[in-house]
Amino acid sequence: MRYAVKYFPVVIIGGGVAGLNAARLLHRAGVDFALFEARDRLGGRVLSANQEGEPAEKGFDLGASWFWPRTQLPLRDLVNELGLETFPQYSEGDVIFHRMSRELPRRFSVAHDQPEPEALRLAGGNYALISALAATLPLSSVHCHTRLSRVERDGQRVISTLTQKDGSAFQVASSHLILALPPRLIAAHIAFSPSPDPRTLQRWKKTPTWMAPHAKFFAVYPRPFWREAGLSGSAQSMAGPLVEIHDATTSSGEAALMGFIGMPAAQRKKVGQQAIMSASTEQLKRLFGEQASAPLQVFIKDWADDPFTSTSEDEIGSGPIEAGCGDWFDSEWRHVISLAGSEFSQTEPGFLSGAVASSLHAVTAMLSKRQS
Repeated sequence: MRYAVKYFPVVIIGGGVAGLNAARLLHRAGVDFALFEARDRLGGRVLSANQEGEPAEKGFDLGASWFWPRTQLPLRDLVNELGLETFPQYSEGDVIFHRMSRELPRRFSVAHDQPEPEALRLAGGNYALISALAATLPLSSVHCHTRLSRVERDGQRVISTLTQKDGSAFQVASSHLILALPPRLIAAHIAFSPSPDPRTLQRWKKTPTWMAPHAKFFAVYPRPFWREAGLSGSAQSMAGPLVEIHDATTSSGEAALMGFIGMPAAQRKKVGQQAIMSASTEQLKRLFGEQASAPLQVFIKDWADDPFTSTSEDEIGSGPIEAGCGDWFDSEWRHVISLAGSEFSQTEPGFLSGAVASSLHAVTAMLSKRQS
């Protein structure tokens, strides 16, 4: 099959934080680009939802929720540059610890005079960051519903084969390709010609994808009643099904508790979301009292069910992501492809700030090569 090939100086694959920030930096430097995203939306693993659990511009954070400005400088600087409003994660009051189902939950006071880094959230939810990044870009350069399937080396150019939602395929040529995707997704879904060496492929497959094995449960309430009882909304549980719980109330006052579901993806599929939501609501009642038994709405975001996030290797959590030191690509591709996702960060892999840092590193290095 032959395609009409259009040329762009730079092609970016992935419309999450890393891809959008890379596009912003290129646009600011006057470099033409085209960004392609497989989903029907931008944001990647940054996603906000309304009280019904439906995707929304503002609301509860289904993916990343917090950042720490005293230590995560790349994200702090970007948030400030974009003029985004922040607010602190609610932490006033006691925390709850529940060790076993046959024991009663226990309350513990937390000393607030300890100099711990403060966790912040974005007003309106973290999708505010996606909206702000997208607003800096020309609309004609951003394309959703478009998936990369193959990459070929053609001299000093890269030929990318992309497939649209209707199944039609086309090719674009570029002098440089930025892959703003998790390494496991690159290994699972993109064919390379020539193929990367086996050691490179193995490293991609072994690198966990942040959020991919996890699921979040949300219970929405008329008001944050736990605060009235002197509770912070934070809880740790070994009894489950929720293992870590936080106050997820938005900056506009929409009250909710959020918990990470402490069972593997395969078990979640076997049990079913309805049973998990019922058990989680009952657990919140045990931890926070009778008022927790009657939420306005409950919903789950299971990232393991998202084919644009998770692969079969991600179904079981495999520990923290290692810092991205060393070569992620062999010499055949290193000078024409950059890797710019959170997992590739040299300092904060798996965090939003890592996505910002890796995209900044990728674009800075690429622009330096262009100038030389």
